[in-house]
Amino acid sequence: MVRRQVRAGGGGHGGAANDPGRPPGADPGVRSAQGGGRPRHDARAGERPLPGVIFAKPPVRLRVHGRGGGGGLEPSAVSPTPFNAIGLDVGGTKVAAGLVTFPEARVRFHRTVPTGPQRGGAAVLAEVLRLAEDLLAGARAAGSTVDAIGLGLCELVSPAGCVLSAQSFDWRELPVRERFAALAPFVLEADVRAAARAEAAYGAGRGLRQFLYVTVGTGIASCLVLDGEPFVGTRGATGTLASVPWDHACERCGYLSGTSLEEFAGGPGLVRRLNQQRPGSARTGQEVLAAASAGDPPALQVVRTGAAALGSAVALLVNVLDPEAVIVGGGLGACDGPYWETLVPAIRQHIWSPVHRELPVLRAATGADAGVIGAAATAWVRIGRAQERAATSN
Repeated sequence: MVRRQVRAGGGGHGGAANDPGRPPGADPGVRSAQGGGRPRHDARAGERPLPGVIFAKPPVRLRVHGRGGGGGLEPSAVSPTPFNAIGLDVGGTKVAAGLVTFPEARVRFHRTVPTGPQRGGAAVLAEVLRLAEDLLAGARAAGSTVDAIGLGLCELVSPAGCVLSAQSFDWRELPVRERFAALAPFVLEADVRAAARAEAAYGAGRGLRQFLYVTVGTGIASCLVLDGEPFVGTRGATGTLASVPWDHACERCGYLSGTSLEEFAGGPGLVRRLNQQRPGSARTGQEVLAAASAGDPPALQVVRTGAAALGSAVALLVNVLDPEAVIVGGGLGACDGPYWETLVPAIRQHIWSPVHRELPVLRAATGADAGVIGAAATAWVRIGRAQERAATSN
């Protein structure tokens, strides 16, 4: 996710893959999103182009139909032949990956490695490419094909699949799409939109025509989902819920903090605030949550004030967008304990109209696999539709 950048920001989500040290050819077992549930599709008529797709080889026909938002998933329109896509969830802290088989979203070969953003963009890109190559080799060794690669990135990503920001590391001038497309047809997406797509098709968003997805982890981001399709906006710079500094001066003393909501309520922000009160208390947001759940007073104060501030911001989006529901995911956002227990009432408290004050506020259901499934599903939808159009035109 994109953490604070000068008047800019981006999306992200929390989550982790399992078995980081397991060789890619050794399948530790498989998981299906929502018990192997199939994706829904209730989008409206009309189409728009699906940009950002690069093919490495002649396309193979795959029946994937979508209407309206350009990517809804419709099981009845999908070929019974499985479609395998590598999903890469590249965050500021870790990279999660897996081979996802559609239409059931069965995840195999789970891998996770540290991102190491301090090494620079080129080193991170090389690491992620090695991970994709390892998964590709492991899939082939197990007798599986790889039809596409989808990557969800913790930066702003344009509708055409270009990297627009460099808050965590800089990929803007690197041949990202070309390098991955040499392995398989490739799609690049913002990580928050990828995770929102997973929730729409396989998680708590199934059956909802429109919902607001909010993720809380290393950073905080949001995504509006309409008819199963994440809203991209004109430039792809959506989701910057918490990246802009608060510039409201205190009416009593005039103090101007310049702190963003992400720096106040995101994982690293919770750590910083607790360590300011009691140095050395925590290294991760999860440690802060654990201390708060155990009743530690300073940790409780940090967690509750952070969650309350986030609830106010989410309520503002509800007031503006009037979604059917709010779905909260990420490594911190969906956890049990004082963060969640404070967040939900804070959202309702700051919703202006009683008409939607009691809207459902739901935990994300795809869990740690959200980013991997969502990145792979984006590749499945976009590449499948491009292949369909190419086959139809021949």
